[in-house]
Amino acid sequence: MRILLVEDDDMIAEAVSLALRDHAYAVDRISDGLAVSGTLQHSDYQAVLLDLGLPGRDGLEVLRRLRLAGQRLPVIIITARDAVEDRIAGLDYGADDYLIKPFDLNELLARLRAVIRRQGGQASPLLSNGDVTLDPATREAGRGKVRVVLSAREFALLQALLLNPGHILTRHELEERIYGWNEEVESNAVDFLIHGVRRKLGADVIRNVRGTGWRVERR
Repeated sequence: MRILLVEDDDMIAEAVSLALRDHAYAVDRISDGLAVSGTLQHSDYQAVLLDLGLPGRDGLEVLRRLRLAGQRLPVIIITARDAVEDRIAGLDYGADDYLIKPFDLNELLARLRAVIRRQGGQASPLLSNGDVTLDPATREAGRGKVRVVLSAREFALLQALLLNPGHILTRHELEERIYGWNEEVESNAVDFLIHGVRRKLGADVIRNVRGTGWRVERR
């Protein structure tokens, strides 16, 4: 799961990025509001964490332009602006949630899981294709009587597939969801992660579509 963090405060950005990576998210960070639109055009993200007091272009204007352009990506505003009028404006401009600084990182993670879940049309906190279940809060996967805790990147891979059951994801699409800008990706990294998930949950849990990619079946 890949997140774009738009935050000009280095200390906050470092703390949020570390918390996200510890919970199996890939994170790219930019600090200028003018760079948001172009960044979203060139990478595949599942959500945006957006500060409001940005150089270049204010976060509310960034959000307004994204929504006018038809961008439906979940956006959580993270800001020190705590006035009711600011919160109303943020939500009316198209934010999916609004979190006031200073905030608890665990609350941010919970809100992020919630907006991604809604974006995928999921009501349950668990992801499932009818065969495998995955708990984003704990990284625990289950199949039949088997219960295992996945590594961060194994979790990110299986989550990407379970968010699109029956849909084939290519190697590039999986790499986009698992790795951030500054992370080196070895040529066999996806194969290694798939092998790890299969070893824990069964060889047929992830299907290979020869010459195309991988998928989990929709049961």
